[in-house]
Amino acid sequence: MDTQFIRNFCIIAHIDHGKSTLADRFLEVTGTVRPKDMKEQFLDQMELERERGITIKGKAVTLNYLHHNGEKYLMNLIDTPGHVDFSYEVSRALAACESAILVVDATQGVQAQTIATTMLALNNNLTIIPVINKIDMPQAQPHLVGEVVSQMFGFSEDEILHASAKNGVGIKEILNAIVERTPPPPGDSTKPLRALVFDSTYNSYKGIVAYTRIFDGTMTTGSKISLMSTDKVTDSLEVGIFNPKPVSVNKLEAGQVGYIATGLKEVKECRVGDTITTADTPTTDALPGYQPLKPMVFAGIYPADGQDYQELRSALEKLQLNDASLLFDPENSPALGFGFRCGFLGLLHMEIVQERIEREYGLDIVITAPSVAYQVLLTTGELLELDSPSKLPPNQSIAEIQEPWLDVTIVTPQQFIGGIMELMSSRRGEFQEMEYLQGALSASSPNKDRVVIKYFLPLAELLAELYDQLKSHSQGYASMDYSFKEYRSGPLSKLDILVNGTPVDALSVIVHREQASNFGRSLVGRLKALIPRQLFDIPIQAAINGRVTSRETVKAVRKDVIAKCYGGDVTRKRKLLERQKEGKKRLKKIGNVEIPQEAFMTLLKM
Repeated sequence: MDTQFIRNFCIIAHIDHGKSTLADRFLEVTGTVRPKDMKEQFLDQMELERERGITIKGKAVTLNYLHHNGEKYLMNLIDTPGHVDFSYEVSRALAACESAILVVDATQGVQAQTIATTMLALNNNLTIIPVINKIDMPQAQPHLVGEVVSQMFGFSEDEILHASAKNGVGIKEILNAIVERTPPPPGDSTKPLRALVFDSTYNSYKGIVAYTRIFDGTMTTGSKISLMSTDKVTDSLEVGIFNPKPVSVNKLEAGQVGYIATGLKEVKECRVGDTITTADTPTTDALPGYQPLKPMVFAGIYPADGQDYQELRSALEKLQLNDASLLFDPENSPALGFGFRCGFLGLLHMEIVQERIEREYGLDIVITAPSVAYQVLLTTGELLELDSPSKLPPNQSIAEIQEPWLDVTIVTPQQFIGGIMELMSSRRGEFQEMEYLQGALSASSPNKDRVVIKYFLPLAELLAELYDQLKSHSQGYASMDYSFKEYRSGPLSKLDILVNGTPVDALSVIVHREQASNFGRSLVGRLKALIPRQLFDIPIQAAINGRVTSRETVKAVRKDVIAKCYGGDVTRKRKLLERQKEGKKRLKKIGNVEIPQEAFMTLLKM
């Protein structure tokens, strides 16, 4: 197919600004989905996506559109998530497109993620098509929002389109703009095959199914293909497009987006970002792929039943194939047994992975409190990177501990500046700059005179319910985006938790030295309320560098052993009580204390 009639584009926006609804209207207007089969958030097929009302995985779909010039165009749409935790999905979609539709809510205006995703698209040299959505809402201010969009990103008034994805207003104008403004994809079907793997999934019959963008050459069913990073050679069992369900076709040509069923069974043999070429006439130039992923948050995932270890490994491998931002390595915990240390992009990403493991694979798991990756400079000069506080070396061998810091961007109405700045200051945030978005919305709007505030903030502070507190301080109007900045040394100490005299490595945490004592006291207090009572006293202690700083005791359940003693010699009662006392001592020595899942997650609420 002539690339002059192909258009590859994606939809980017802040969360809840209408990306999925706009994609629904594209499916309807182009006749890709029949009206009787249509449903809201059509491309969000995952149960969790429909329950939460958010896009978690990017989706690709091929649309056939008849332009008013009489020409028929093949349009490949990739819908992207809006939450900051899934920014890696967005970056992969951008690499497969030539343009991006920037959707901005006419009632909320420019938000933190609007800025972040737009800059990401511009850095990828994509053509931006700005769309002001939800113009049908009573509180909509499309023209004033358009002024802010022009102010921030340099668009002219003629470039900005107005639409209501819910009511279908302005949809054809957007499709026409995609045809007219999006450059045709570069590529030559006569050159050796170069196909970028931007996503993948696993099929029991077809093996690994790679979602690809063809940059050069032609892919046909039954041809010998090679994956350039692993030199793995296999047959293409099937090639096809998404319409929106997978539809087999004879071939994929340069400029097209589709899938290749590889037949591969090993997850490691086909990675996101790899280049697929033909085995007989391979290309010598691999595609650049993607920047190495750096997890922001780490947590331990353990099977509730130790016998499910291999099933958990298999589940994580299959999830990793579909979610390239998930990283994991085996680890062993004295308290929880064998499990995996997993890296995530954020807390929401961690929650999604946990729910998918439990729902899709039917496994009962224990997940520990999340932590960040620290860099430790030893007295020998060696620099270690640790993803768990339990791996911290002895204190005498540590020269300094470095923690990750973030660039944080907050967009908020002016009236909430004071409360937000107090919040960020209490979280060790460092103020950088403030910019007013003048003329944002009308005087009656709660978003009047919005402000962009930038901070440097330790990542560890972000994990402790900062987002919820930000929403509370701004009555829900503030939005936040962040990115990694650097590692900084600081006065940090490891806080150990001992339950019945035994350190629980999964509850260890690295905290700022000034906060350590108060944090430990609060934590043991919460654990006391969560750990169930047993037939012996359970001491819970917080220790810093081996020194106990606070203690609570879960009192023993006392059975009334003298209930049946009616009168008689008092020595009989004493004997029963002494025997009970001795029995509790033995229990204390051999008894195991069960720590519920809620205890590990209580660190999140500190």
